[in-house]
Parts: sequence; C-alpha cells; structure tokens
Amino acid sequence: MASPCEILVEGVDEPLAVQLVSAAETEALRIEHKFSRYRNDSVIAAIHAARGRAIEVDTETADLLDYAATCHALSGGLFDITSGVLRAVWRFDGSDRVPEPDAVQALLPRVGWPRVQWQRPRLMLPRGMELDLGGIGKEYAVDRTLALLRQVAPQAALLVNFGGDLAVSGLRADGRPWQVGVERPGGGDAALQLELAVGALATSGDARRFLLKGGVRFGHILDPRDGWPVRGAPRSVTVAAGRCIEAGTLATLALLQGPDAESWLAQQGAPHWVLH
Repeated sequence: MASPCEILVEGVDEPLAVQLVSAAETEALRIEHKFSRYRNDSVIAAIHAARGRAIEVDTETADLLDYAATCHALSGGLFDITSGVLRAVWRFDGSDRVPEPDAVQALLPRVGWPRVQWQRPRLMLPRGMELDLGGIGKEYAVDRTLALLRQVAPQAALLVNFGGDLAVSGLRADGRPWQVGVERPGGGDAALQLELAVGALATSGDARRFLLKGGVRFGHILDPRDGWPVRGAPRSVTVAAGRCIEAGTLATLALLQGPDAESWLAQQGAPHWVLH
C-alpha cells in the first residue's frame, strides 16, 4: 500500500483481535500482490505482457476495470487509469526535478482509456500503454478488508486505515463515534478532527507527494489530457461516503477540478472538507 496501515479492534478478546489483524494483513497483501504495478507476477504484469493482444481477466479484476471505466466516463476523461505511464517523467519526491515539456508531450500518445479495448471479461491494451489501479486500489483494499473482518467477527467494532483512507464497521464498542484527524498539508497538528460513526473517509492531496520549483508547488494529481499536475487545486480534500472507494474517487475527482474543487463537491452532495 506504500503507506502505514493499521487495524483498530474493540469489543473482542485478545485471541480474536489477533486473528482479525492477521486476516486483515493477509487480505491487504493479497490485493497488493494481485494488482501491484511493481511485481512481475501480478495481474497488471500479465496484462502488460499481453499488450497488443486480448487477454481474459478474472471477475475481481473485471469489476475494478468496470469501475474505472465508469469513473472515466463520469469525469469526462479526467479519471484515467492509463495515465500512470506519465510516472516515467514525473517523480513526486519533494525535489525540484520538473520534467521538460517535450518529455511530457512525448508520453501523451500512450495515455487514453478510449484506446483500450474492454469488453468484459476481455481486455486488449495497445502496445506501449500501461494500466495503473493505484488511484482506486488502496481504497478497494480498505473496503474488502473491512467486509472480511465483519464476516469473521460481526460483533467487533472495527476501523481499517490504509494510509489515511479508512472505513469503520459502525460505532466504537462504547457507543461513541471514531475520532479521526486529518493531516495539515504543511505538517504539524491535525488540521481537522472529524467524527465517523459509519462508512468511510478518504483524503487526497499534495502533503507527501509533490515537487517544488521556483516557489511553485506541483501536486501529484495529473491531468491526463496534457500530462501536467492540475493547476489551482486545494492542498487537501477529504470526503465521506458509504464505501472507501467511493470516498477516494470523489476526493481525487475533486482535485482534478482544480480551483473548482469545492463547488464540484457541493454539487455531488457528499460531506467534504477542503484545505488550501
């Protein structure tokens, strides 16, 4: 998940708590291994190896591809899981290494979900293109892990937190909501203290992944149309929704709106918090 992960468990004895944490670790690692773009034995690696010819994918992968296709359509092309190829020139490591415009431009012919042939369960990825499920994978893992733990121990009060994207099973064991802090973009104390009684929260922003050059901060959310970081976006967007994957998608889509992030979120009707 490329980030700290934690499971909070209340209302059960220690042996069951240990079992739940172990089950959560196993599920998180399963999803990480299956959809990682860094492993040569993942589903993504198999899709990349088959570039230029059709490959049949399993049901879980097909569900994620359907979700990504829906997000692409609803966002007018702003949410695009083929844009990960831009990582070849963009490395958001806090340095001042902004790529040359020609280097970004050269990658754009390899970006664009409409170029992919997807008719469930068969996928044909054109040569030179890549898929990257990083924009939804962590949130999907949160939802899957919480669902698994609820099956094992429906009586437990649970919070699953993968890198700040989290979901809860309901109220805490004592009947109170969970207290969740939202990181201040510049560091230091939490900027917000939120209460979560049900559902999920996800945050997207540039606190940890950015470039800084000439006093200009470049966040890691890239516009797939031109290959450059979205301009004028807030530093951080947090969204509450029924599922973590929904909250994360809304947070990312909001940042893709740039300076219109807050007004766009207001139109969606989801609870949200924006930090500039």
